Amino acid sequence: MNRILKNTLVTMTLCATLFAQPGFAASSTQQNPTSVQMGADLIIARPVQLAATLVGTVVFVASLPFTVMGDNVGQAAKALVADPAKATFARCLGCTH
Repeated sequence: MNRILKNTLVTMTLCATLFAQPGFAASSTQQNPTSVQMGADLIIARPVQLAATLVGTVVFVASLPFTVMGDNVGQAAKALVADPAKATFARCLGCTH
């Protein structure tokens, strides 16, 4: 079971790296995605972004005492929770931005 989880995380990381490449998308603001792009977004990108949102939430909560002392709670919340959540739930299926 632990091996399966490890392999899944490695695969998701590699997929996220692929999607992060600047040349992957034809346009940085594409609003008319193809069915292949929609399918890839649904099957690969959204689960990776959901995992990033969950990990970011855990990291945000763990770093909260330090961000309060540094007076940058809003900046940390935006970077670790809000931005990944917006990319996961508010972006249209297959759209790149």
